[in-house]
Amino acid sequence: MQPRNMSMSGVVDLAAVKAAGEAKQKAEQARAEAARTGRAPAGGARLVYDVDEAGFQQDVLQRSTEVPVVIDFWAEWCEPCKQLGPLLERLANEYAGAFVLAKIDVDANQMLFQQFGVQGIPAVFAVVAGQPIPLFQGAAPEAQIRQVLDQLVQAAEQQFGIVGAQVDAQDAAEQSAPAPAPGPYDALLEAASQALDAGDLGGAVQAYKNVLSDDPANPEAKLGLAQAELLRRVQDLDPQAVRKEAADNPADVPAQIRAADLDLVGGHVEDAFGRLVETVKRTAGDDREAARLRLLELFEVIGAEDPRVTAARTALARVLF
Repeated sequence: MQPRNMSMSGVVDLAAVKAAGEAKQKAEQARAEAARTGRAPAGGARLVYDVDEAGFQQDVLQRSTEVPVVIDFWAEWCEPCKQLGPLLERLANEYAGAFVLAKIDVDANQMLFQQFGVQGIPAVFAVVAGQPIPLFQGAAPEAQIRQVLDQLVQAAEQQFGIVGAQVDAQDAAEQSAPAPAPGPYDALLEAASQALDAGDLGGAVQAYKNVLSDDPANPEAKLGLAQAELLRRVQDLDPQAVRKEAADNPADVPAQIRAADLDLVGGHVEDAFGRLVETVKRTAGDDREAARLRLLELFEVIGAEDPRVTAARTALARVLF
């Protein structure tokens, strides 16, 4: 059996949890500031922006691994486009980071127009985790558009764990204010980290949950909880027996999930992700959902910014759609 004080060496070491949380927090603050001012943060993009063929890979495909990208295909001569375009722009700002709006001039970007199979304009598509999704064509009523956007945002979160950067006016004001002094969670987070390091996984899980009960978006607590729960799941597993069971029974979803957990703890990140993507691909119903949800949990352990997570999200999208 695995010892109680197992290491996460090669995956996310204990000292990196706080640093990763702070980095994620800074990125969220930058997105919040962009939503408040309408300007792009360094290395980021505005909520509404023009896209051409040269920038499509970065501005749409890569961006779609972080936030749903809605594409507005339009042209200057198209009168319905002039009605729909401003409405979509207003909704993009109102949704405040739940999705971003990429505007593509079809006259200047015929290749993209053809690749998406657009039959007429205005036409609205979405891209989530690199996968195109047709939404609607024509200048639809605002109520109908809102319903479609709500479904898109919900599906992106539930299927891929992609939530964008939700920011309302009050949050933006708070994010732009000076950073507060160390808050009341410092002692709890330090205690959780010490418990995790000492192998007291139950204590670490509870300490992180205590923080999240008051601050559900706390990035350090979310990372720490995902790590502690993973370690607790594998602490009593026999790695050799688990791997043999998974190899002998490829259709056994719980066996594949246990093996994926061990892969991640052992530092074999791509193997863990690939195993679960393949499990999602060949299953259906509750089995598929169990594998998908575990994959999203493992994404939390590694962190959304890791390129291995980005690649796995894209692979997951391919097998789901």
